[in-house]
Amino acid sequence: MSSTGSSTTQGTGSTIDETEVARFSAMADEWWDPTGKFKPLHKFQPVRLSYIKEKVCAHFGRDWRASDAFSGLRFLDIGCGGGLLSEPMARLGADVVGADPSETNIRIAGLHAQQSGLTIDYRASTAEDLAAAGETFDVVLNMEVVEHVADVPLFLEKTASMVKPGGLMFVATINRTMKAYALAIVGAERVLRWLPKGTHSYDKLVRPQEIEGPLGAAGMSIVDRTGVTYNPLLDRWGPSRDMDVNYMLLAERAK
Repeated sequence: MSSTGSSTTQGTGSTIDETEVARFSAMADEWWDPTGKFKPLHKFQPVRLSYIKEKVCAHFGRDWRASDAFSGLRFLDIGCGGGLLSEPMARLGADVVGADPSETNIRIAGLHAQQSGLTIDYRASTAEDLAAAGETFDVVLNMEVVEHVADVPLFLEKTASMVKPGGLMFVATINRTMKAYALAIVGAERVLRWLPKGTHSYDKLVRPQEIEGPLGAAGMSIVDRTGVTYNPLLDRWGPSRDMDVNYMLLAERAK
């Protein structure tokens, strides 16, 4: 572990880290258990849903109070896992493609969507394959994924290429700082055991500039940045100016 080294997730020619895919596939049955191994994501869900809804509605001129606020918009939830984000997007009226390299995750996501009465286009696929097929979207959700891929610049290049002119990309991840190491790895995984040990590797955490650079090269402009911090007294996450640990970026492609 190094506090100064750059991210090692570069230059592989593929975005897929098979070890990461296997790790999340092994936990797939617990995606929808709010008290299971994905409990932190369930806790994190309200703040990221609020952020997405606020920014999408403002950008596309939608009424955030409308039950179908995302109607007519095509979303990509890349690295969708069990569909924790895909489902609320579909409930708001979006046409959703949920993609994940793990066939196990896609199976779980599809079953849950069926049980929920939702139509979501789930695919066991990669960012490269979707981009090569010419897929385009109004909104790309790139949430809690970049710290698990094999080649961050390539992954960002491919996902950005699928954002339509005038479209948006959301990116949420964990910063590569000593504070993040202490809180997100030592604290969350080893002390509080919120996450299985080994869920995050310090060397694969990604600094904001390592996201902003590739997105800028791909023709995207960063239009918003926010930190996300946990309040132990309220037992909930909320937006913050502190981007040292968890943070979210919003990028847009010019029309």
